[in-house]
Amino acid sequence: MIRVGIADDQEMIRLGLRAILSAQPDMEVAAEAADGLSAARLAAHGGLDVLLMDIRMPGIDGVEAIRRIRRDLPGSALRIIILTTYGHDENVLNGLKAGANGFLGKGVGPDELADSIREVAAGGGALSAAAAHVLIGHVGESRDVVADPALVRLFDELTTREREVVQAAVNGLDNAQIARDFYLSPLTVKTHANRAMTKVGARDRAQLVSLAFRAGFRPGD
Repeated sequence: MIRVGIADDQEMIRLGLRAILSAQPDMEVAAEAADGLSAARLAAHGGLDVLLMDIRMPGIDGVEAIRRIRRDLPGSALRIIILTTYGHDENVLNGLKAGANGFLGKGVGPDELADSIREVAAGGGALSAAAAHVLIGHVGESRDVVADPALVRLFDELTTREREVVQAAVNGLDNAQIARDFYLSPLTVKTHANRAMTKVGARDRAQLVSLAFRAGFRPGD
């Protein structure tokens, strides 16, 4: 059972998320917080597998709460997904740098949300298409455009299907969209993505996209 915490200052949002997640056979909402400080305390108490974190909250915001969690609990296995309406570039970058394992918009559907939680709980990452494009743009601006030969060699070890899945992730597609495009099941797509992450040493989907860009992958290829 995946134990999920919800940190959001809007009660209606928390109620909606609780209803969605409580309907999943493998999830339970174990705790809730209405501000950033309370969210950090939830993490400190332990017992959660995944924490859904809003950005804009009273006290400290979600990004600062994540920074404190990662600083104060360096060995924690807690996985954190930012779930927000504020998908601005700086929020994406700051959230991922602070230690978030995923970034999703609140417009995400119930099935995609549940699948993202499962993926993150299993050690993967979850990025909305918009967040993936922001990450790619940041890497492109901050690094030389010449591909890193060592990373190129690592990605050359991927199978054809694994490379196709990586390219689709670079294009900003989620697992469900990749599955539809390649006529595969979402589970098969996840398997290919996880194998690719293992082979190139990526800790999650965000880092996989970043490493792929540095290996020469580009959106639209």
